[in-house]
Amino acid sequence: MKVAMIGTGYVGLVTGTCFADLGHDVICVDKDAGKVERLKRGEIPIFEPGLEDMVERNVEAGRLTFTTSYAEAVPGRDAVFIAVGTPTKETDGSADLSAVYAVARELARHITGYTVVVDKSTVPVGTGDEVEAIIRNENPSAQFDVASNPEFLREGSAIDDFMQPDRIVIGVDAERPRAVMQALYRPLTMHEVPMIYTSRATAELTKYAANAFLATKVTFINEIADICERVGADVQDVSRGIGLDSRIGPKFLQAGAGFGGSCFPKDTLALTETARRVGRPTQIVEAVMAANTERKRRMAEKIIAACGGDLRGKTLAVLGVTFKPNTDDMRDAPSLDIIPYLQKAGAHIRAYDPEGMEEARKYLTGLEWTKDAYSTMPGADALLILTEWNEFRVLDFERIKSLLKAPLVIDLRNIYSMIEMATAGFTYHSVGRGVVLPEN
Repeated sequence: MKVAMIGTGYVGLVTGTCFADLGHDVICVDKDAGKVERLKRGEIPIFEPGLEDMVERNVEAGRLTFTTSYAEAVPGRDAVFIAVGTPTKETDGSADLSAVYAVARELARHITGYTVVVDKSTVPVGTGDEVEAIIRNENPSAQFDVASNPEFLREGSAIDDFMQPDRIVIGVDAERPRAVMQALYRPLTMHEVPMIYTSRATAELTKYAANAFLATKVTFINEIADICERVGADVQDVSRGIGLDSRIGPKFLQAGAGFGGSCFPKDTLALTETARRVGRPTQIVEAVMAANTERKRRMAEKIIAACGGDLRGKTLAVLGVTFKPNTDDMRDAPSLDIIPYLQKAGAHIRAYDPEGMEEARKYLTGLEWTKDAYSTMPGADALLILTEWNEFRVLDFERIKSLLKAPLVIDLRNIYSMIEMATAGFTYHSVGRGVVLPEN
């Protein structure tokens, strides 16, 4: 089938490339000419495991191309996906849909033949109706339908999430667009992937509801972690004890520094604004947002307390700044709140991240970046682990101790066991598990 993907950001580039890998003819559109030229040269603007090889393979096979031209991309396509950003408005916290509507106006002028226009961007309920009205106004003779197809891609494992999804949600209000969407996803549904058909409004709300629920799970276990520290319990055992309950499940029950990224903060806020607009405020989700903001401040204070209550003149070695491993995404990363808080308290920060440093330089200032994990440590008063990259799980303990001023590790991702850290001779602070002192 012939597919156009408008937007080559995280969702658009991954989704378009994966559709090409399924055998479809995909053309990706972006208004940034420089970005398009870089993509044509094989330069991938985001870090996502496996994406660079997949792009190269499908470009060479002739199934994946890039352009800035709607006139080249849209005519004669079976489906045109809108996959542009919907950032939070600073004025009221709602989703900024200006890019979505601008795309709708532009693509409307180039539709030829029957086309399904698909909202892949995360959008509030009613956006599909507005997109349909815009296209109808711009091109009254166009033959088209609008569908909603929310994405559920996790950064760092997005290709697997597309190719082996838990479910595919399609919001359509007629049989003809349903048939097109079914054909597009047929290579996946042949392997019994559940394909859920709903109304457009239901599909639009499903995305927000899913992210709000996951954010709630993360925030819940973080608050349980705080209780664990006060009563001497172990949050990891609590997580396992409740996660084995099939009604709850084990995912998103890892205590840490709070949620971040491109989805949870933005989508929870947008959902609360939608709920207020329709007169049904979401008290639980609003509490989750407030608790997550407070979480980052409390984690910074936890670090200060572990360092003796005073950071003036001290150097802290920081491992990881992205909001999660296997991505270079810094959007709403906990480090963006924690590191400035520590700097304001007087600390000098020496930091390393395997993929996120170039992006982090746009947001974090006044700190020293290093070439690897160990280069953060010479003479540092403490080692902080803010992101659970795999390479941080296998560090040389003796080398760390030889570099740090004191064997103090503050692990906000619980990547080490209490016993191994005590045996290795560290004072080890983690989340929801208390503190252990060195055995020797």
